[in-house]
Amino acid sequence: MEVGRLSLSRPGPKALLKGRGPFNFFGGRGEKNGLSGIHLLGELLGGAAMSTLQMQTQEAGVQTTLALLEELLGDYAPRDFAVRLWEGTTWEPAFAHPARFTLVLKHPGSLRRMFWPPNGSGMGEAYIYDDFDIEGACDAFSDLVVYLLERPLGLWQRLHLAYNLWRLPSCRRPGHGRGPVHLSGRLHSPERDRQATSYHYDVSNDFYQLWLDRRMVYSCACFASPDDDLDNAQERKMDYICRKLRLQPGQRLLDVGCGWGGLIQYAAERYGVKAVGITLSQPQKEFADESIRRAGLQGRCRVEVRDYRELDEPEGYDRLVSVCMFEHVGADLLPAWFRQAGRLLRPGGTFLNQGIALNPCEKPVRPTFSQQYIFPDGELVPLHRAVRAAEESGFEVRDVESLREHYVYTLRDWRRRLEAHIEEACQATDEPTYRAWRLYLAWAEAAFRSGMYNLYQTLMVKPDHGRSGLPLSRADWYVRPSCVGTGSQAVP
Repeated sequence: MEVGRLSLSRPGPKALLKGRGPFNFFGGRGEKNGLSGIHLLGELLGGAAMSTLQMQTQEAGVQTTLALLEELLGDYAPRDFAVRLWEGTTWEPAFAHPARFTLVLKHPGSLRRMFWPPNGSGMGEAYIYDDFDIEGACDAFSDLVVYLLERPLGLWQRLHLAYNLWRLPSCRRPGHGRGPVHLSGRLHSPERDRQATSYHYDVSNDFYQLWLDRRMVYSCACFASPDDDLDNAQERKMDYICRKLRLQPGQRLLDVGCGWGGLIQYAAERYGVKAVGITLSQPQKEFADESIRRAGLQGRCRVEVRDYRELDEPEGYDRLVSVCMFEHVGADLLPAWFRQAGRLLRPGGTFLNQGIALNPCEKPVRPTFSQQYIFPDGELVPLHRAVRAAEESGFEVRDVESLREHYVYTLRDWRRRLEAHIEEACQATDEPTYRAWRLYLAWAEAAFRSGMYNLYQTLMVKPDHGRSGLPLSRADWYVRPSCVGTGSQAVP
């Protein structure tokens, strides 16, 4: 049947569906436009009035849901997706567009659960607790979410959307699994940071092994082409970092936030350095210790469970590296973070910091789904804020490189590998945790693709009375040693 521009059909229910869908996980685009202002109507209406607005019949719920879909998504082009309601009604794709995915609403209150309250966690929680599902291409669904975040809405549109959302029944499904994080203590204090690290990284080593590369490198890889193998891309990234640091045999390297130890093992094996990595996760250390033992690298590298603030080796290292850790430092503590890095580094030493940055045009929103279910207390700042903190702490910034597109491909591969191991992932954790990670990886992929987030490698030097000790050219970065002391080869 036809309802306005809606092409509707009522097929029977299909088999169990798979998918995910994100909404404003790290923050940005949450307050200045989109759906975030629809709470205005809720402030005008009392609780008793709310109950009178809820739908009493399934048919009325269907019509209200379809009207909301038309209002929210009717202008999306190309509308290459379908929406299937709980009783079988399907909102078909636009003419001549095959469905790349199907949004499956599990009950009459699904849209209300997705969009109310209008914060950064509602849609994520609606997904992980099965208020809705995604069948098909989740990356296409993520593009749709970016559209919703970018779409400007006037006051009247927001009030009208709020009115219709409140007319839907409030159907809250019981939560299960490990649930959102609960932390105690002062924000970014050492003890609270340990709690946040434990929530994120101690899910289980088995879980991460399902979708990371063979070296368990948990950061953006460097791809020679979009279809490059993830293992090769991660090794290429580690080698690129080592070349940027210009590592030499016998130098002391400190990796702050070393994860499972992949980079320090690579640097010790290929470049002959003496490497130390620190992490706050005991399971990561145990995994790294076993990996180092199997590789025969004892005495050349080691991993310790320590907070970076606890390190007390002034000028004890020739090179420092930190890969995607400073997002956990906290915006207000960035000056202290860089001062500590400078204290640990000898004069003339170099420091490479790789981290995610927020587009400066975005407005951070807290709390978000990611902060509650993936990265507790994680904070993203624009690049200029991190560079300023580094320079004011005595570092000279020598090079900044964006690897944004590489993170799109990294997240794509992580997501696909996780999806290919759904049963094992649920056994290693639980279904809500698995769904939370699918959701996060899909959203992050779209966020980097759209430019909402970026990924930068920043190379800094601690000057020695004005001397940087660096060559005049970066040419040596683009020649990869085949192995320590045995020649070199051009990087493709």
